[in-house]
Amino acid sequence: MARYKGINQISGVDRIVVALMIVVPTLLMVWLVWLPAIGSVLLSFTNWNGIGSIGDAKFLGLKNYHDVTTIYPPFWPAVRHNLIWLAVTFLVATPLGMFLAVLLDKEMRGSRIYQTSFYLPVVLSLALVGFIWQLMYSRDQGLINGLTGSTIDWYGDPKYNLWAALVAACWRQTGYIMLLYLAGLKGVDVSLREAAKVDGANERTTFFKIVFPVLAPINIIVLVVSVIESLRAFDLVWVINKGRNGLELIATLVTQNIVGEASRIGFGSALATIMLLISSVFIAIYLRIVMREDQR
Repeated sequence: MARYKGINQISGVDRIVVALMIVVPTLLMVWLVWLPAIGSVLLSFTNWNGIGSIGDAKFLGLKNYHDVTTIYPPFWPAVRHNLIWLAVTFLVATPLGMFLAVLLDKEMRGSRIYQTSFYLPVVLSLALVGFIWQLMYSRDQGLINGLTGSTIDWYGDPKYNLWAALVAACWRQTGYIMLLYLAGLKGVDVSLREAAKVDGANERTTFFKIVFPVLAPINIIVLVVSVIESLRAFDLVWVINKGRNGLELIATLVTQNIVGEASRIGFGSALATIMLLISSVFIAIYLRIVMREDQR
């Protein structure tokens, strides 16, 4: 029988390859993720505006955070819009994705084609999704106004643009949720459904009493994913109107302050840090669930 090589039996070339496979991704992660994140947190306590060296920045303590929450008008509307984004994606896209997953789990004819069709929007960037839905929402040439005879500027009117963006976002998010639940349904023990069928339970009762409780880890993951998606919903909104006129989100405020005309790096970093703290809580929950499942 062939024996596996011990760690001491690995050749010098193999050791170099293994070391590079570990060191290079780690260095890239530190350089591209951790250092910018730590730098943003540190800059959030300063008044640096991007001009001159960072050493010229003045330490302000928590003043930026105080100003963000008290005297910065777009902040609380942006928080409200992020919460609405979360609620809609979780309460609309999640049930739709679950419903599609249940249907596709029945192995109906053409299920592979349907699965691919519903998942296709997921591989598109949010910016591209915004452009695609412009064909639906255009005031003069859009399909909706063409069919209804309306003259509503769906992307421009602040009464409608948030909801129009949410429809486009849910169109993309539904396929991702469907795939998560479909993977969860494939992992449900068949004997549980057979036992419920023997006991006389119909499909509805079996799903809500047997299958749905088994999907509890998937439900938590979907919630975490929805929270993260609501916080990082930047591309779609930026394509529409750069996060203004009723479409303010925390992510767009960060960009407006850091790379906008004002160039308030410290202030924008405070906004970014607030996003980081919120998302870190749910990321920690997600990682805990994943590690718990791996241990099982």
